[in-house]
Amino acid sequence: MFEFDLSLKLLGYHFIQLGIAFILSLPIALNRETKDMGAGLRTFPLVSIASCAFMLVAVDIYHGSDPEARIMYAIITGMGFIGGGAIFKSENTVKGTATAASLWNTAAIGISVAYGRYEIAIILSVVNFLILQFSEPFKRKNNS
Repeated sequence: MFEFDLSLKLLGYHFIQLGIAFILSLPIALNRETKDMGAGLRTFPLVSIASCAFMLVAVDIYHGSDPEARIMYAIITGMGFIGGGAIFKSENTVKGTATAASLWNTAAIGISVAYGRYEIAIILSVVNFLILQFSEPFKRKNNS
């Protein structure tokens, strides 16, 4: 009839993976939230854990790199679509490109964590945060 199989060991492993993806998205989320850039403390962690979850499911269900790659491509494409919604163009300016790129990067963090590539996820998180936090003085101001 109905079979329910729940492995506490697997549940704990996935909880830790999703927790790592969540934690690594927080510096980026806090930066965007404090600068009131639209996406922030809710969006970035959700992107990271959802991307991680999609890849964890793909790794567990599919066997071989082709199906997993298709899931990864879908995440990358979907993040491009979501990021496009964060970009606003007016007559003389374009805003939101850093937020859009950060959303895309946050998905890459989730994917990296799902594959156990923590060094990549940590580097992505740190570099993204540093760029957002310290590059603003070098940004050209628009006086219009």
